[in-house]
Amino acid sequence: MQHFDNKHLIKIIDSFEGRDIIVIGDVMLDHSIKGSVTRISPEAPVPVVNVEKEDYAAGGAGNVAVNLAALGARPVLLSVTGNDIKGELLRGYLENRGVDVSKMVNDGERPTTQKVRIIAEHQQVVRVDRESRARISPRTAKICMQNFKAALKTAKGVILSDYGKGMLSDHNIHEIINLCNAKKIPVCVDPKIENFKKYKNITCMTPNTKEAWEGMGLPPQKDESALLALGKKILKVLQAQSILITRSAEGATLFERGAKTKITTISAAAREVFDVTGAGDTVISVLTLALACKASLKDGAYIANKAAGIVVGKLGTATVNRAEIKQVL
Repeated sequence: MQHFDNKHLIKIIDSFEGRDIIVIGDVMLDHSIKGSVTRISPEAPVPVVNVEKEDYAAGGAGNVAVNLAALGARPVLLSVTGNDIKGELLRGYLENRGVDVSKMVNDGERPTTQKVRIIAEHQQVVRVDRESRARISPRTAKICMQNFKAALKTAKGVILSDYGKGMLSDHNIHEIINLCNAKKIPVCVDPKIENFKKYKNITCMTPNTKEAWEGMGLPPQKDESALLALGKKILKVLQAQSILITRSAEGATLFERGAKTKITTISAAAREVFDVTGAGDTVISVLTLALACKASLKDGAYIANKAAGIVVGKLGTATVNRAEIKQVL
């Protein structure tokens, strides 16, 4: 059984306030349309949804930034949106929640990524995506890197939030990690499967169990010894300082590099799970903030696991604040 000093953990959480954290990655506008169905369309065998409510939210890297702001940090978001109304909506949403969007780039040749979910009687009827998966142009990538270097002057931590929409090129990934390592700034990654092995020499990667197996191109196995071997393998391949594999109801397992790999499994608190949406964003936000406050990897992983336990008890893409985490401690 692992022992954690709750008074020390609360001091770490209190020091989240005002920390500058850069989030760089793919941002998207989540558009939710909710309504009811009372008839089938006479035009085609599909339900007619009578719209009762519409909501907008920031998805992808945007949700990570919103999580950080809710924790009292000062997140700077680096991403690319289209020069369109959806991009304006997204920026307004982020600004209203305390996210610095001054380093975001408008690219008139790309659409703002948008996910439209139509939900009727608590069931998703259809999802409509507007997006480009092409790499951002060399010109846009250059501007993004200039903005990153400017933001890095005051940053205490960096999060790479990869959703495979073209924001993070191979060159940018390597340059960002090298700059962070040179300044001894923790850099944590929420990976996309196809880019999994490109994130070398990072502070921490936070895949869930499915992503960990798929990222290494291996078929999933259920026994504990196989998972422990997997974590060690990822650590070695990426030459990372640590890997935190999140395991849903089984908590999380932290692998730390050393002469001998140090493994810590943190159990999940027993609670009713309503929705796991966005839990990964909460984990990487809390972990990076803790590391930015000079916490150990083990303490950071423990706090992040507690925070995720709170978020999955809420409906929809949710955030957590410092008071809530301190309460469960």
